[in-house]
Amino acid sequence: MIIRRGHPLLGAAIVGGVAYKAGQAKQAQQQAQAQGPQQAAPAQAAPVDKFAQIERLNQLKKSGALTEEEFQREKEKLLNS
Repeated sequence: MIIRRGHPLLGAAIVGGVAYKAGQAKQAQQQAQAQGPQQAAPAQAAPVDKFAQIERLNQLKKSGALTEEEFQREKEKLLNS
């Protein structure tokens, strides 16, 4: 009597896929170690154009995407930040 145990190629594909991903992870880790610690660039805040953001909120309100209450709440957040 012959006993079949699934698809041998499927098992090989799974093992191969796992090995491939493990190799990628190891390679990425080695590259990160080779580069060494990187210095973070000083953070520079982008200028915020509050008027443009409020105008965009107004357009959303006019299109029906925002209610009056949502518009007012978001506008207050912008003005108070």
